[in-house]
Amino acid sequence: MAVIRGEVVEKAGANVSTVSGSNYPAIDGENSGKPFEAMGVSTITHMFNPYAPIGHMNVRLIKVGDEDFWFGGGADMTPCFSFPEDNKEFHDALRRACDLRGPAAYGEYSKWCDEYFYIIHRKSVRGVGGIFFDYLKGSFEEIFPFVKAVANAYVEVFPKILERRKSIKFSPEEKEQQLFWRGRYAEFNLAYDRGTRFGFMTGGNIEAILVSMPPVVKW
Repeated sequence: MAVIRGEVVEKAGANVSTVSGSNYPAIDGENSGKPFEAMGVSTITHMFNPYAPIGHMNVRLIKVGDEDFWFGGGADMTPCFSFPEDNKEFHDALRRACDLRGPAAYGEYSKWCDEYFYIIHRKSVRGVGGIFFDYLKGSFEEIFPFVKAVANAYVEVFPKILERRKSIKFSPEEKEQQLFWRGRYAEFNLAYDRGTRFGFMTGGNIEAILVSMPPVVKW
């Protein structure tokens, strides 16, 4: 786990994680109780400037039993103040990565993202979306290049967006609005996120699991 804190990046974290056990946690009835191995790379960024969006990317490989394995992951963006040009650039980068899975992949994974990151009790999506995928099974040699393309697309496009927004002047009222908006991010991660639940249920590093949480939040 690595964490950055400063005057521009209020809190950002990156995890390289591996976990294994004899009993896959009861979040997946089909695989519960089987021996498993899981590994992944994730990153999350919370900027001090409310005009700079929250960004999140995660890719992972899970193996259950003797042979069964699948890939999962995705990337999404949660701005407090949304800019259409930022949203388009972000989605275009992910669309190009999805082309490795075929012409229909981006539409499918984008819709999956909106459904997954829907905050039920707020009746709203968490941000402006991105892509989300899970249980991608098949040839490792065919799927892994796509997973790498998703990570590389995020690493390329998201810093460009932050560079444009990190120095915009903002008011105390706009900073206050950001702190309340972050509450929705925290609510989803603690109430619904499968990755957070999986980490808790497999005895992972608690600080690493919660590195995605915003540094300061208000309700």
